[in-house]
Amino acid sequence: MLHPIGRTCGDRLPQDPYIWLEDVEGEDALEWVRARNAEQATALAGSEEFVATRNRIRTILDSDEKIPDISKVGEHYYNFWRDAEHERGIWRRTTLESYRTDEPEWEIVLDVDALNEAEDANWVWHGASVLRTGPDAYRLAIVDLSRGGADADVSREFDLQTKEFVDGGFYRPESKGGTSWIDSDTLFVFTDTGEGTMTSSGYPRIARRWRRGTPVEQAEVVYEGREDDLYIAAMHDSTPGFERDFVSRALAFYNDELYLLGDDGELTLIDIPNSANAGVHREWLTVELREDWTVDDVDGAGRTITQTYAGGSLLALGFDTFIAGSRDFHVLYEPTAGTSLADYTWTRHHLVLNILDDVKNRLVVLTPDAGRFRSTEFVGAPHAGTVAVAPVDSRRSDAVWLYATDFLTPTTLSIAEIGSEPEPLKAMPQFFDPSGLLIEQHFATSDDGTQVPYFLVRREDLTSDGSNPTLLYGYGGFEISLTPTYSGAMGSAWLERGGVYVLANIRGGGEYGPAWHQAALKENRHRAYEDMAAVAKDLVARGVTSAEHLGVQGGSNGGLLTGNLLTQYPELFGAVVIQVPLLDMKRYSQLLAGASWMAEYGDPDDPDQWEFIRTFSPYHLFDAEADYPPVLLTTSTRDDRVHPGHARKMAAQLLAAGKDVTYYENIEGGHGGAATNAQAAHMSALAYRFLAERLGL
Repeated sequence: MLHPIGRTCGDRLPQDPYIWLEDVEGEDALEWVRARNAEQATALAGSEEFVATRNRIRTILDSDEKIPDISKVGEHYYNFWRDAEHERGIWRRTTLESYRTDEPEWEIVLDVDALNEAEDANWVWHGASVLRTGPDAYRLAIVDLSRGGADADVSREFDLQTKEFVDGGFYRPESKGGTSWIDSDTLFVFTDTGEGTMTSSGYPRIARRWRRGTPVEQAEVVYEGREDDLYIAAMHDSTPGFERDFVSRALAFYNDELYLLGDDGELTLIDIPNSANAGVHREWLTVELREDWTVDDVDGAGRTITQTYAGGSLLALGFDTFIAGSRDFHVLYEPTAGTSLADYTWTRHHLVLNILDDVKNRLVVLTPDAGRFRSTEFVGAPHAGTVAVAPVDSRRSDAVWLYATDFLTPTTLSIAEIGSEPEPLKAMPQFFDPSGLLIEQHFATSDDGTQVPYFLVRREDLTSDGSNPTLLYGYGGFEISLTPTYSGAMGSAWLERGGVYVLANIRGGGEYGPAWHQAALKENRHRAYEDMAAVAKDLVARGVTSAEHLGVQGGSNGGLLTGNLLTQYPELFGAVVIQVPLLDMKRYSQLLAGASWMAEYGDPDDPDQWEFIRTFSPYHLFDAEADYPPVLLTTSTRDDRVHPGHARKMAAQLLAAGKDVTYYENIEGGHGGAATNAQAAHMSALAYRFLAERLGL
């Protein structure tokens, strides 16, 4: 039964008494935030256990023994690094030969802490793109920096030889958006250039060709989208011999158009379903389908051939052949009941498929050969819970980076030439003691009979009496898959202390391909929450834990998940952690980037769609008379993706009803919740100590 805030006389919603908390940096709202931060969160942070947990997590995050991830740019290998001495981080480079040693020699290219001191700023690194062609190849870069970790950032031209920002160089003012190098004097740019140039979701609506010395707002328009589009961008592919320009028009999540941009400005639509993902590598076009696609092709005898390709498949065809009208695709991968395509990676001559088989990775190598693709196993593929693959230099090399990990095994990084045994390069140290721990996979039965997998990390001698403090984590949205990964913070703060950890692979995610995601969209959103509740019930039925010892945690869309578990299944949990969440689903589409998620949740301004959206809007499902478990709500003032008003307003009504609420809002951090290792350690320790105290760990 819906609480009256969700249905009133005449089916009208009452006035929101806490809407003033949506004023992100308003003085009244910030005064409320400071007051809430000073309550239970401050008391929790004052304990000796919290300090010890926070300090240990900070030590892990700052450790010099972490794997420095590198990317090849020209002859150098670049890495961005944060530690105790570099709070905001340094961009640095080395050689592969040096990287292979225990103590690589790093050359600092940009020190963000020093930059902040010089400019009296709070810049957070957002990445860099390097020019890869022409006389200035590998010398010029565009560096993206964000104030306080927000999604909006600035782009500044940087010289990798002088290691200084280019005086009078390209500068994109603060906005959501980005750039793409065309040549040393030209960029594609998509950004806020004045009134009417952003979509209703707060992303760029116009893509421009920006020539050096031209004001960005006067740059040539190459494509102009509509206000109700999601995101417009333009990209240049500088692969030698295959130089092409593209325009991307995102209408919504998983609803895109891709155009080939000709030298004369003419646009040619890459005519595939809008729900599909197109990729271009040298002479090949790849198409990753989310839905079945029936297409006609004409054979050599002029006969029309109708072919249906299954959703979740990966197809390939020569790019020029496709543009000429052929639809005779190679089927590179087709899903089965238990498998899905997690990812695919091109090298110079090969394509590596990363397949999830009941949420465990398996690698396959495909090689174009006389018009066909020859399939072989990946030589020396790691046997681990999670394996990730990335190209070292897909233009010139057949080498790939391999990352392998699971809950109890620290990540290892190897480099492998396709067809040869991988060469281990780096391994993360053990940040917690895994002895006596084991990993299991189980399946829970959801309300409609669907089998929902989950991973369980527990002690070998676990007593099945329901007394074990257990943390259940999930996400269930946007086709994002959750797989076993190593976390020194979770291991040291939870597993090592005797806690049980559970990762749920509920519908809405991508663990079994697009269909697993689509099963929990819009009016079927309830299935994600039913799946998570089914896992919770299965844990109790197995004697792993009981409601008073079971906690649940999630962030962003996972915060919407945990908000619904709080309001719809409060009897299943002893504590709930809700991080950077969506919670007010009536207002979400009007707040920051919220309009971009209507393909996932629906349009609350449409009365028919509001009828089902109201059933998973925790802010409206709240019942002041109901009994709820203790709640930790966290967010960030600088989160310009999911509005902090969601967490603020939910906390306000919970507190007004006298519920047990711990609230903490980080002033910096963006959607990730933290801008530095110190902030990340504090936020992480809050969650683990809150759960430990409430669940009896």
